[in-house]
Amino acid sequence: MKALFYRVEDDKVICDLCPHHCVMKNNMYGLCHTRQNINNELIANSYGKISSMALDPIEKKPLYHFFPGSYILSVGSYGCNMKCQFCQNYTISQQICPTINVSAQELVNRALAEKNNIGIAFTYNEPTLSYEYMLDVCALTKGSKLKIVIVSNGMIEHEPLKKLISYVDAFNIDLKAFTEHFYMKNGGNIQQVKENIAYIFKAGKHLEITTLIIPNENDSDEEIEKLCQWIAQISPNIPLHLSRFFPRYKMLNTPPTPEKTLFRLYEIAKKFLKYVHLGNI
Repeated sequence: MKALFYRVEDDKVICDLCPHHCVMKNNMYGLCHTRQNINNELIANSYGKISSMALDPIEKKPLYHFFPGSYILSVGSYGCNMKCQFCQNYTISQQICPTINVSAQELVNRALAEKNNIGIAFTYNEPTLSYEYMLDVCALTKGSKLKIVIVSNGMIEHEPLKKLISYVDAFNIDLKAFTEHFYMKNGGNIQQVKENIAYIFKAGKHLEITTLIIPNENDSDEEIEKLCQWIAQISPNIPLHLSRFFPRYKMLNTPPTPEKTLFRLYEIAKKFLKYVHLGNI
């Protein structure tokens, strides 16, 4: 499938889907491993390739204030445009994994056939990398009862987000920390994520935010206070999920986040935000 949002300069393809703007010579892949330059066309290799599919409680996304108690058909592919050392889903996000081909129409038909299902959630890996597939699925759900949910790291450029957002009913965005150093170390761009969070809220979409609390990485009182103050400036009604870290991927020697840390940060967050939830605890 030919990708959207790219340009060709000097026999190289430049991808404009996310802030990395990967420059690819012929046959090269971008950092995400899902988009490839083939004869100066950008190809979306993960189109319709599904690694995971399940009917999940909406609270698992996590979305606690969007049709609570309901279920949603959740799908993921492979690849990510960040390189988090602590990735909780690294087996699908950091490598090409086994997949099955599911057309956009087949996915919509499956979602409509599921009992007690409110829609489709693009999740598990970074869903914006399956941008063209998401867009096709969203177009097919227009006018139906199905809700569209995206669980993302927020690392997408403004124009692709603007084109997609009218189809989407709810977002959960990972605000992974509140320092440029943390984001740079893990292959991200905090300014882009912050701009997208503000844009999603101003667009009137349901929005919740998740921060995975990692010992000695982003768990200081000062950092969480600044993070919560910033969210509150957008709206104190945006729910925040503070989630407990467990050893994964390249941080197997880091112990799980102490429960007392989460309880302490919860009290700080509640000074600024109306809805704070603890996850993995």
